[in-house]
Amino acid sequence: MGILLTPMDYITVIGTATLASVGTVGVSDVGLITLTMVFNYVGLPVESIALIMGIDHILDMTRTAINITSDAVWITIVANQNNAINKDTYY
Repeated sequence: MGILLTPMDYITVIGTATLASVGTVGVSDVGLITLTMVFNYVGLPVESIALIMGIDHILDMTRTAINITSDAVWITIVANQNNAINKDTYY
């Protein structure tokens, strides 16, 4: 896009994107909405998100698969530590 960002702009983008993504992990395709918020905050043109829309759905599916898998692993670990798993059903 030919827009120069200052180091403070980069820090703002990283911080805003991190804070915005914390509460939106389980919502499908919310990355584009949070990206719009970040772009507006820094002053970048929102129209440039159209370049990202083509691959965002694939990235979103990957993020969701990783999130769900890690949730399932941690639930299994915690349940096992608390003896809350029926081992006959589990195996």
